[in-house]
Amino acid sequence: MSAIALEERLAATLARLILDPSAPPARHIAVGAASPIPAAACWLVKLMGNPVRLSLLHKRSGNPFTEGTRELFDLTGQGRIDLFFLGGGQIDGQANLNLVGTGEWPGMSVRFPGSFGSAFMYFMTPRTILFREEHSPRVLVERVDNISAPGVSPPGVFRRGTAQALVTGKCVFRFHPDRARFSLDSLHPGETVDSVRAATGFGFDVDGDIPATPDPTEAELALLRGRVCDEMVETYPDFCSRVWGRARAA
Repeated sequence: MSAIALEERLAATLARLILDPSAPPARHIAVGAASPIPAAACWLVKLMGNPVRLSLLHKRSGNPFTEGTRELFDLTGQGRIDLFFLGGGQIDGQANLNLVGTGEWPGMSVRFPGSFGSAFMYFMTPRTILFREEHSPRVLVERVDNISAPGVSPPGVFRRGTAQALVTGKCVFRFHPDRARFSLDSLHPGETVDSVRAATGFGFDVDGDIPATPDPTEAELALLRGRVCDEMVETYPDFCSRVWGRARAA
């Protein structure tokens, strides 16, 4: 088996979270803009034979939406999207997301892409997996400068769900909405509790010995490098070329 790329490890890790039997079932998963690793995880889940429906907003062919994200929001509001992925320019220890920018409102010091529908999706989707490959104190902060989408809500505020986990290039955190706090769930190869603490701006819980993040299986790698790449190469040609050396057909 050839060396495992970080992107492959992250995709397999996300796939395991999608299939977590302790979480509500993910029958319909939506993936937003510029998300090749979550998209790879979703295709891996589907091509492993699991009965999931995928709505990939950036898929150039076969996208189920004729009116873009308006239809995604309609489905989500109706309770027909079970899982979504979100990231942020900043993420804090209460799972708050900042997609606006740094500094005092309106966050003009460093500008991020914009919050768009992140708050709506965070509130109305039963499960959200947070994903940010960069794991550094500038991204994982004690408190976000501006809250685009809150990780938890006060009593009496309706929301269907909150974060299930946060996956980064160094580890996996589980989120506990009852105490609005992350705990360390697994460490990617080469990382330790101390190295993760040094790279994380927020506090988190460590319960006992932390296991290593499992390697993708040979079957998972074969799917990622074969049929998953086949499904993704049209939409994410640069990603497929960089990770798997595959170019889109002319």
